[in-house]
Amino acid sequence: MDTRQLGTTGEEVSALGLGCMGMSEFYGPSDQQEAIATIHYALENGLNFLDTADIYGMGRNEVLLGQALKGRREQAFVATKFGIVRDEAGEFIGQNGRPDYVHQACDQSLERLGMSVIDLYYQHRVDAEVPIEETVGAMAQLVEQGKVRYLGLSEASVETLRRANAVHPIAVLQTEYSLWSREPEDQILATCQELGVTFVAYSPLGRGVLAGKIQQVEDLASDDRRRQLPRFQGENLTRNLALVDRLKHVAAQRGMTSAQLALAWVLSQDKNILPLVGTKRRHYLEENLKAVSMTLSQEELKVLDDVCTSGVASGDRYPEAGMQAVNR
Repeated sequence: MDTRQLGTTGEEVSALGLGCMGMSEFYGPSDQQEAIATIHYALENGLNFLDTADIYGMGRNEVLLGQALKGRREQAFVATKFGIVRDEAGEFIGQNGRPDYVHQACDQSLERLGMSVIDLYYQHRVDAEVPIEETVGAMAQLVEQGKVRYLGLSEASVETLRRANAVHPIAVLQTEYSLWSREPEDQILATCQELGVTFVAYSPLGRGVLAGKIQQVEDLASDDRRRQLPRFQGENLTRNLALVDRLKHVAAQRGMTSAQLALAWVLSQDKNILPLVGTKRRHYLEENLKAVSMTLSQEELKVLDDVCTSGVASGDRYPEAGMQAVNR
């Protein structure tokens, strides 16, 4: 497995990360034994960057990851997040970046994970009501206390990243980035380079669409949260699937799957970018891992740039309320 530097920390992690969210919620039913086997398969094949959050499965995903890493903790680089708040029924009710909540959330995550330290602790979404300096100041205290090693932000704007980094070094910024979500190319990627912040690209397969496995909304489970996203609805989905058909043609010419093509594209953009693939099954992870060693020619990259220009996807990434919480 190739590795990539984590910001300016001197830490090296696998060039591909594993997003564990779908193992507990949002993307239809999952098999917990298969999920744990998938985590073990990742570790056995050199993928050590494992990503979760306190809201995934209302804490169950952190518990699952902790169980999977019993006796294997030293093999893994564990990232988790705080800051999105849900009520007891699971409804999303906002963000919380208050210093007291930062400490409370960290302690609860450590307990669920069954660990004494979190390798990378993200603010999942920026709280517009709390100055970022206060939130990151509290996160920095966690580093001083030995509960957290490195700090990260998710879906933060360039201005917020700069302000946060002035308080304490930010190792990672995580934002959606793929062939159909190229907005970070406007400013964020360059700012990360300037500040020495690693860019973690979540949903590099377009929430599964770019893998070519989804042909209609009915292919998704009735409780799959993707059904609520604009890109998976009506004419938006029809147009987006037409885009995927074009990518499948390019992939077939190279003897790749469309998922491998999409991942190879992200990996080829810059060594400072680390894609985070979300899967809950070993056979999909095996397919994804092969993309790390696949390279694309300049001609192939140009073809993909022509097919997938910025803004090519139909529909927003999230419903209106979700879009208000990103890039701020």
